[in-house]
This record gives sequence, structure tokens and C-alpha cells, in this order.
Amino acid sequence: MLVLTRAEEQIMHKLWGLKKAYVKEVLETLPEPKPAYNTVSTIIRILERKGVVGHEKTGKSYLYYPVLKKDEYKKQSLKKLIHGYFEGSFANMASFFAKEENLSTSELDEVMKHLKDQK
Repeated sequence: MLVLTRAEEQIMHKLWGLKKAYVKEVLETLPEPKPAYNTVSTIIRILERKGVVGHEKTGKSYLYYPVLKKDEYKKQSLKKLIHGYFEGSFANMASFFAKEENLSTSELDEVMKHLKDQK
């Protein structure tokens, strides 16, 4: 199972949003205080080694793009969450969030309808 650090996830979110970007463009989208250019560049190269980011050479620069689809990573992260904290039960997780987020019955009905439609 692929594990990304918090910093790697932050960069991936930026790349998913930008689709393709140079390191400088990723850096511009990060909140203050911004990390150093070399830090962002290093994280992107680590992501490349993990196989989740690719690049195209454009002159002397590299244009980076996500190889890993956001939905694929989301699904993997959700499975990890369900197995790690809810004994592998989606129902346990849904129950937890229903309590924690104080969902209304109409919101719960919407979730159940969505789940039935997915079958």
C-alpha cells in the first residue's frame, strides 16, 4: 500500500489541481510560509521515485504531472482508514461520522441511497 507523508500529500493535491506544473508553479500555490524551492523540488523527485509523479523535459526545465489518480489515492486512503480504525467495517465508520458530524436523517438517507446506487 502506498504511503505518502503529509508534505507529499500536500504537493500531490497541488499537482492534481494544476494537472501539469513546474516546481515554481507548485511553490506559488502553497500557503505562507512557503517552503524553499529546493524543498518542493526534492519532494516532487521523491514522489517521482515512488511512481506517483511523472515529468516531461521542456528545455532545461521539467514539467511535472500526477501519475496517480486522485480517486485512486482517495480509495486507497479510505480503505486504510476503515481497516485501521473501524475494524474493516464501513458501517462502523459511517456510524462514527454520523455521530461526530451530527448528520440529519435526510443526509443519512442520501448516503444510504448513494451506497445502494454503487452496487
